[in-house]
Amino acid sequence: MSAKTTHPALIGAVASLFFSSQLLAAEETIKVGVLHSLSGTMAISETTLKDTILMLVNEQNAKGGLLGKKLEAVVVDPASNWPLFAEKARELLEKEKVDVVFGGWTSVSRKSMLPVFEELNGLLFYPVQYEGEESSKNVFYTGAAPNQQAIPAVDYMMNELGVKRWVLAGTDYVYPRTTNKILEAYLSAKGVDKADIMVSYTPFGHSDWQSIVSDIKKFGSTGKKTAVISTVNGDANVPFYKELGAQGVSAEEIPVVAFSVGEEELSGMDTSPLVGHLAAWNYFMSVDTDANADFIEKWQKFIKDDKRVANDPMEASYIGFNMWAQAVQKAGTTEPDAIQDAIIGITVPNLTGGYATMMPNHHITKPVLLGEIQEDGQFEVVWETTGVVAGDAWSNYLPGSKDLYASWQKPFSCGSFNVVTGKCAGVK
Repeated sequence: MSAKTTHPALIGAVASLFFSSQLLAAEETIKVGVLHSLSGTMAISETTLKDTILMLVNEQNAKGGLLGKKLEAVVVDPASNWPLFAEKARELLEKEKVDVVFGGWTSVSRKSMLPVFEELNGLLFYPVQYEGEESSKNVFYTGAAPNQQAIPAVDYMMNELGVKRWVLAGTDYVYPRTTNKILEAYLSAKGVDKADIMVSYTPFGHSDWQSIVSDIKKFGSTGKKTAVISTVNGDANVPFYKELGAQGVSAEEIPVVAFSVGEEELSGMDTSPLVGHLAAWNYFMSVDTDANADFIEKWQKFIKDDKRVANDPMEASYIGFNMWAQAVQKAGTTEPDAIQDAIIGITVPNLTGGYATMMPNHHITKPVLLGEIQEDGQFEVVWETTGVVAGDAWSNYLPGSKDLYASWQKPFSCGSFNVVTGKCAGVK
């Protein structure tokens, strides 16, 4: 036998030690899943949110991590492919063993992931405005519900601008369709005739807007003040706004208020023909507060680009991450059931000078702001609520929803408690 031959038992012992050390290393970190599209039609919006979470992870590690452990970001790309969101969510929870996931933009991506998080009892922080009609034990909704964006925007257009005719233009998926269903019911309750409501849907990535914009102009030519409520999502916004400018649809003639266009989307557009059109959000980069200035400075330093903008879903990611971090410290663990109990009632600063609180229905309190597009791609705030608004999981204007109440605190512990029957209809 050669003197250099290694005994098989020694090889096995070394291998065992190696794998044990790898397992120990994994146990010594808290894994943070990042599930945002880095390619495809939604990359224009979601890539920034991936970078935001990476920045927040770095900042938390600079503070010493959580519970004496460093945070480790695990990034995957669902590529704007809705079924792939479910696969990637399962990969993060089962294979990567992440403790929490920050991800999603479109409601169809969230709906795809939801069964996976509920089956595996994972935690998802969802940072984008959505259509409501949902409250899950496993999801924390840090973006706006309809009563924190869509309804106040319509009220502003109706009361301040005197709008009488309404174009509901959206991308063809669950968020625009459900939001517009709520808005149609709301407008009807306000006395708006069906003939004064035009509804239009286009697929993701739609690029030929000539005929639709022409139809909008025709609809707005009756002498009644007309506005567009836009739930167009992703990169389709670029040709949409370009066509508005090409056909001379000015904000004075037919104002557009968007729910999915912020600073990030405008940074890739020629904004000169869009000046005066509106967006409804809960945060704008132009808000003048110390907390916002500090956040922007840190963001631009992290991304190594002093021209990069900040937007509403970034603030929602910031709020959600800080709420989760506080819940971990409060619970002394990252275990999902403990976090779900600990996070309700947690209050953290927002970036607009106030505070956000996690409510029992897993939605948060938010101010509502209306902003006008400026030539530099920023927004000038033209209206805002005097305080914060608590997000409603269920709409007061839909027959199937107005009797439902969501609370994950005892004695309810239910996302859809029917106050008429006194029974929980189950997780929606």
